[in-house]
Amino acid sequence: MRLAIAAALVCSSLLVGCQKQAMSDQPRFDPLAAAATFPDGASARQPVPGTVRRDADISPTPSDIPQKIDMALLQRGRERFEIFCSPCHGLSGDGQGMIVQRGFPSPPTYHQDALRQVSNRHIYDVITHGYGVMYSYADRVPPADRWAIVAYVRALQLSQHAKLADLPMSLREKMEGSATQ
Repeated sequence: MRLAIAAALVCSSLLVGCQKQAMSDQPRFDPLAAAATFPDGASARQPVPGTVRRDADISPTPSDIPQKIDMALLQRGRERFEIFCSPCHGLSGDGQGMIVQRGFPSPPTYHQDALRQVSNRHIYDVITHGYGVMYSYADRVPPADRWAIVAYVRALQLSQHAKLADLPMSLREKMEGSATQ
């Protein structure tokens, strides 16, 4: 009996030490605090290369515009284009945006044959990953807005290179009538 009581007392004294787990009291670094532990002296660590954001869309990227191309999509594309693209590419996509007027190199015009013939996916990928001196807009422009910009760029290209034969008859007659006046 005495042995059982002694064993119970020993066990209860051992369990008393387990009442509070010290997880909240572990050593830690405050954000952006100095840390001699690391060679660069910073406590904030960069993500491991290849780390994927929690909210990243990891679904495969379609090869063409996945949304229905309608006026709402084109208006959204125009709005996003004017915010993110026109400072360099200009409002008409001619590569003569405000930065060119400030001395930066001119980006290519969207109206050249080479860019009229690239795939929609190519334009999307350039927005996503950047190209040449253009940096990536992946963290600034969500995928749906990138596709809207692609649709708007195609509309800009068409606006500068549409053939009269491509227009509906009513518009064609109107254009031919205004050209004779």
